[in-house]
Amino acid sequence: MSLTAQTNSNQTPPTEIRLGKDKTTLTVVFAQNTYTFTAEFLRVLSPSAEVQGHGPGQQKTIGGKKNVTLTGLEPVGHYALKITFSDGHASGIYTWNYFAEMGEKQLDEWQAYTKRLAAAGLTREAA
Repeated sequence: MSLTAQTNSNQTPPTEIRLGKDKTTLTVVFAQNTYTFTAEFLRVLSPSAEVQGHGPGQQKTIGGKKNVTLTGLEPVGHYALKITFSDGHASGIYTWNYFAEMGEKQLDEWQAYTKRLAAAGLTREAA
């Protein structure tokens, strides 16, 4: 599945966003649900064109990000966050819709990612 940044969002904004003390997790709290994402998950499934490509079937499998951390969070209007990672990646716009959608299917998305990683002969460990 390809996820792309959205310029509008029908998801109600979160009531709280918490960066873990070690900068390896981000918790997004909505009125009805709370989701905690690892930095690695957010990095390898970034909604950026660098990861998702510019169209269907262009998604890239990114390996070696097991130890990546979150180094910056910037609001984008009232609909998203721009996240900066310790590896320098900063081009993804994470909408409230993205967090809600990925939170609901986090396990399935992670399992699909690890299968693509193995099929590509890549690992989660940095080279």
